[in-house]
Amino acid sequence: MIAAATMITQLFLSCAALLGLFVLQSVLVRRDPWDPINRRFLFGVRMTMVLFAGRALMILTGIEAFRILVLFAAAVIPLAVLILTEGLLRRHAPPLVKAVVGVGSVLFAVMSLWYSDSIDPARLYALLGFQLLGFVLSGWLIVARDKAALSAGENAMVVRLGLSLILLIPLAAGDFLLLSIGLPIQFSALGVLILCWLAIGLGRTYLGHRATLVNLAVMVGAAVIVGGMLGFFAQHGRDGFLLTIATVMTMVFVVAILTDARALRLEEQSLGLLRQLATARTDDPMTFLHDLQDHPRVEGAVVVSAESLEGLQDDVLDAIFAAAPVLRRVDPPQLGPVADDHIAYLFERYSATHILLAVPHPRVLVALSMPSLGASPSTELELQVVQRMAALMATQERTLDG
Repeated sequence: MIAAATMITQLFLSCAALLGLFVLQSVLVRRDPWDPINRRFLFGVRMTMVLFAGRALMILTGIEAFRILVLFAAAVIPLAVLILTEGLLRRHAPPLVKAVVGVGSVLFAVMSLWYSDSIDPARLYALLGFQLLGFVLSGWLIVARDKAALSAGENAMVVRLGLSLILLIPLAAGDFLLLSIGLPIQFSALGVLILCWLAIGLGRTYLGHRATLVNLAVMVGAAVIVGGMLGFFAQHGRDGFLLTIATVMTMVFVVAILTDARALRLEEQSLGLLRQLATARTDDPMTFLHDLQDHPRVEGAVVVSAESLEGLQDDVLDAIFAAAPVLRRVDPPQLGPVADDHIAYLFERYSATHILLAVPHPRVLVALSMPSLGASPSTELELQVVQRMAALMATQERTLDG
């Protein structure tokens, strides 16, 4: 039972790591595949994908030759980490560090062609030592960096890479010492999933380091508690505990990666009004307003001309929109009973939730209906920007006509 569970869990972790790496690769390619940092990152991501693809193929086919992929990728990954570190720090590593990592990668890559285990465990122990040395050297470069020479975003990327290395070092050691310390599976896939989650989170700049670390601790803690409870109920001993915790933690981070990548994609494809403003190709306020009516966020907006407002008092409307250029039904300005009647009339006549003063003279309003659930704080701010831009266009046009 445990033997079958071990194989299935190992396959599950390898496939999950491949999925996480594929999502991260998609994010990097979508951003800019030719950016120098992204190219270095993609090299490391793809080498790691080769490693986990080799593990998955060995389990699925039973063909030991796929071990070449695993050993080759394991040999090149320290070099990929060093190359990425150099790019993030914007400086070269010391020549001795380059020589050690470069020569070691070439040597162990050549040795990977001997896929049988006849030269193991000596080769595995040597490869473990090389990997740990490569990670430690890259970590040393990160710790000793000149923080003032890097931007806040670059420092954030460097810190997250360093955190990932801290997690990967013991997990990578556990992979090589699997039999020596009696682990049922190779746990490095968990470190790779955490790396993917941290890297994808860099695109969501409003999440600071503290929030990221808290979220990481919560996810790991929740996975350990739930996995421990399930392992206790199953009564499969220590290996059962470890397999269950690894499975739950893997699922937690896969869901987090997919969720964050989807959220990042939606933010990149945002249909916000600010994008409409940025791409507007007209200086005419009326053309701008009519184009805006086709936007999904304010679909169905009504442009109200001065003729439609003839029954209302101009001085009262002036006072209303001087107090609130973007009039909201939920909190209209308190300007007395006459103004209250005018405001109530406008909202009722146009079934609106928001009314914008688009052009002051002659007065043009925009009435739109937006469900309260769809009116986020950012949307409210975007409406104010729309109003301001339309008013500035009208002022510019009036100045040119004058």
